[in-house]
Amino acid sequence: MPRMTAARAAVEILKLEGVTDAFGVPGAAINPFYAALKAGGGIDHTLARHVEGASHMAEGYTRANPGNIGVCIGTSGPAGTDMITGLYSAIADSIPILCITGQAPVAVLHKEDFQAVDIASIAKPVTKAATTVLEAAQVPGVFQQAFHLMRSGRPGPVLIDLPIDVQLTEIEFDPETYQPLPVYKPTASRAQVEKAISLLLESERPLIVAGGGIINADASELLVEFAELTGTPVIPTLMGWGIIADDHPLNAGMVGLQTSHRYGNATMLESDFVLGIGNRWANRHTGKLDVYTKGRKFVHVDIEPTQIGKIFAPDYGIASDAKAALELFVEVAKELKAAGKLPDRAEWAASTQHRKATLQRRTHFDNVPIKPQRVYEEMNRAFGPETRYVTTIGLSQIAGAQMLHVYKPRHWINCGQAGPLGWTIPAALGVAKADPEGSVVALSGDYDFQFMLEELAVGAQHKIPYVHVLVNNAYLGLIRQAQRNLDINFQVNLEFENINSPELGVYGVDHVKVVEGLGCKAIRVTEPHELLPAFELAKKLAAEYRVPVVVEAILERITNISMSGSDIASVNEWEDIATEPGHAPTSILPLV
Repeated sequence: MPRMTAARAAVEILKLEGVTDAFGVPGAAINPFYAALKAGGGIDHTLARHVEGASHMAEGYTRANPGNIGVCIGTSGPAGTDMITGLYSAIADSIPILCITGQAPVAVLHKEDFQAVDIASIAKPVTKAATTVLEAAQVPGVFQQAFHLMRSGRPGPVLIDLPIDVQLTEIEFDPETYQPLPVYKPTASRAQVEKAISLLLESERPLIVAGGGIINADASELLVEFAELTGTPVIPTLMGWGIIADDHPLNAGMVGLQTSHRYGNATMLESDFVLGIGNRWANRHTGKLDVYTKGRKFVHVDIEPTQIGKIFAPDYGIASDAKAALELFVEVAKELKAAGKLPDRAEWAASTQHRKATLQRRTHFDNVPIKPQRVYEEMNRAFGPETRYVTTIGLSQIAGAQMLHVYKPRHWINCGQAGPLGWTIPAALGVAKADPEGSVVALSGDYDFQFMLEELAVGAQHKIPYVHVLVNNAYLGLIRQAQRNLDINFQVNLEFENINSPELGVYGVDHVKVVEGLGCKAIRVTEPHELLPAFELAKKLAAEYRVPVVVEAILERITNISMSGSDIASVNEWEDIATEPGHAPTSILPLV
């Protein structure tokens, strides 16, 4: 039987489980694992500038392609605690990442040794499993179980904590006979699917709410096929955006309090039946449940049984992997269509497209300073259907989701539930690492951008190009808008006069200088007509220099973005809505 250190065995298992990339920061307590990474070869390591950044890079890497599992690595103590935010955002959005931490020797655990912290206990609430391995011989089994857990049921992250002496201990392990554990996923029955479809057939104005679970299951094509067979319009959730192309005639728009379309909310309120697949009825999607649920029946399909009924009780629930369920939904729908038993939904579907062509928000403004809506209009012109957008939170994300267009799954990569500031830069680097020839465009407000901007140096060092659109109003815009309800404007303004860059006025941080100091390229735009040429130049610079390129748009200081604090029937339209085609020239359908 081959003998090797436990750390080397762990590295060999990573490769056998399909891992080709990892993100991390070495340190004394994890150095034996890094030695095994170097000796074993086969895994490309990206050195982060912050360990939290490594965890978000792993998230972006996972979210970019089906089957990917991002790996983040750090030493003992604060490295693990720094990665907790990444674990939280991963578990909240059902994203499998593997976090590997170093640890003090087993003999001194609980003796307040340097950088010894019980990271497994800290991480348990935000992982599917968190384990400190105390016996070297258990390392292969713990790693094997980790991949099984990450892939089974509702996907999610796992943390493995390796004391330094455990890493260095030799064990018997034969990589040639290693085999991954079978993945478990619940599967719908034919009877369950027939029941769900019977409820759909009884309705007059049905909708499908398509959630991120469909993307996780790599089942977007099946969802579109089922929608087309039955003529049922589709409402993608924020995490499911891209399952059905924005310009598909059955795409009815997004619903919600913030990241929603006027036409999407209006269509939801007109419906009488909703089939939710792979979604969790997030509160910013539903708003007040009495408004969201009144007058319509619900069927909920989700891979996690305890998710069904968690937010509200559906009329019928099915615990199933989205792909397994949709295969049966398509099978049954084909049989019903062949038998002439599917009703004609053309009139209902056409009504959703009529709303899409009439209920629009204005994007075309010539104001200086620039209004944010114009930024997204020009992004629609500059970045095509192949673009992968990456963003996390704030007015920039909300407005982007209202006004940008997405055409493919995994082309809107968003931290949905946790929404940590600073997520965007490292996540975009992870996405670009997973798709090195793809078109990756990140979107940040100035505060999100400043949280982890040191990670741009990672893109410069490792030659990871992407375009980062930075909308700068020197404000915590979303928090400022929320503070209106309290009649305050307190501790949310970021403006100051930069003594080194007086030309900025009160916009404070000179992002161009900072970005260039980190080895990347940057372009500042102050007038709307400059936006499209800047985006085109950014694409060329990213391709030429193979580094991140930031386009900073200097915005007007205050813009209130459309949203509601309560329910989907009462969204406040703070800005002028579109009343003629020139007001929204890049909308999916021309305004009528």
